[in-house]
Amino acid sequence: MRAVVYERYGSPERLELRDVPRPVPGAGEVLVEVVATSVNLSDWEGLHGSPAYARLGGLFRPRRRILGSDIAGRIAAVGDGATRFAVGDAVFGDIMPRYGGFAEFVAVPESMLAPKPAELSFAEAAALPQAAAIATHAVALAKPGARMLLNGAGGGSGSLAIQLAVQQGVQVTAVDNAGKLDFLRALGADEVIDYRRDDFTRQGPYDLIVDLVARRSVFAYARALAKGGRCVMVGGTARTLIRMLTAGALLGALTRKHLGVLFVRQRPSAFVPVAERCAAGEVQVHIDRVFPLDQVPEALAWHGEGRALGKVVVAVRGE
Repeated sequence: MRAVVYERYGSPERLELRDVPRPVPGAGEVLVEVVATSVNLSDWEGLHGSPAYARLGGLFRPRRRILGSDIAGRIAAVGDGATRFAVGDAVFGDIMPRYGGFAEFVAVPESMLAPKPAELSFAEAAALPQAAAIATHAVALAKPGARMLLNGAGGGSGSLAIQLAVQQGVQVTAVDNAGKLDFLRALGADEVIDYRRDDFTRQGPYDLIVDLVARRSVFAYARALAKGGRCVMVGGTARTLIRMLTAGALLGALTRKHLGVLFVRQRPSAFVPVAERCAAGEVQVHIDRVFPLDQVPEALAWHGEGRALGKVVVAVRGE
């Protein structure tokens, strides 16, 4: 089968399209013929081996040589003891931390997958799992009427979170670069901020801050929070992560403001409800661009450089 492989951490130029052995599903696993996969921040971090936590799977070289965690496709074979799906079933899911989505086939535990809603294309389904889980966990922290700020709001997770929050009666302020502000308004954001011109930590106060690309100090976040407010990071630098877990906890105890990390459980129950709402037309899946498998380096660069409005999808084969 064809797969996009990398041997060393670095830029997208490290990625190569190669012929590699087709995987064989083990006990409790299924073999998925991948139709589409989407690009996530975890792929960009895994490619570069940065932040430091991206190297947990291999300090000097990547242990998993094929990136790609959000997939949609059809069951091609069933391993021993796997009973949930039959050959030909359309499925989708988040296969992180196993990865392997940038390939024509991938073998994964059947527990990572869910039936694909018939109303969604394979590209739409592949765009949802990780982003939907993050958005669901983030919006669950906001009560109706709360003032919520999303930093890095123009990507896949943010575009879903804005819609979910607005429908929940949350007042949303969305932060990203100037080229995405109209997109954020169209999603329903009440206010938008160009991070290159304005420091959102000097505005507010906000009841909830969700930072998808966290780089600020815990003191800056605390300054922007209302009394009793909460700030959580989802992605960002290792330095910010450590500070959130240490100084953030101490500062929170002193100020009665909660600073920490949003831990997201990547399982079907976290993304299927959003997929069902998308299938019903209540929430929109925004796909910015679709790249073929041999252009995965370009797809990762487009996403990693922050140019995508919503999700970037890789079409492995025709639907």
